[in-house]
Amino acid sequence: MFKNMLLLFSIIFTLNSCSGKEAKKQESAFIVMKTPTVKFADMGFIYDTPSKVKVEVYTAGQPLVDLEINSQNICLSLMKCMDKKDFNKEVLSESYSDTLLENIFRGKPIFEKKNLEKQDNGFVQKISKEGLYNISYSVVSGNRVFRDTINKIVIKVREQ
Repeated sequence: MFKNMLLLFSIIFTLNSCSGKEAKKQESAFIVMKTPTVKFADMGFIYDTPSKVKVEVYTAGQPLVDLEINSQNICLSLMKCMDKKDFNKEVLSESYSDTLLENIFRGKPIFEKKNLEKQDNGFVQKISKEGLYNISYSVVSGNRVFRDTINKIVIKVREQ
């Protein structure tokens, strides 16, 4: 009886430890997002998993903004969930790629690494298309700054 219980316990333990869990990266940061329709700036957390990015911003310890980006859509607590193209059109710029916001919060290059200049602790991109966007984007030592002067958009992530 004892051997059977021990065997059962061992099997359950082995199966449980082998089950795949998504790796999750969590970082604390000061997060700024200023667009013509959305404005917030405060401390928060960025949770990065292979399937989604979740951004939580707090003010005075209370949740202010909850932003979740998955493979198909973007959900912002201040608005309804939208597919990425609609979100870009309504909040950012319809000329942006669907993965732009996700890549900014993950600290990855945008626009398929266009005009990427590597630096010691990161990279810088300057991308423009006449009349549509004039973007300066940098990821240096984990801090991200995205600025589009034509669309009046600023997104900053300063790690804490």
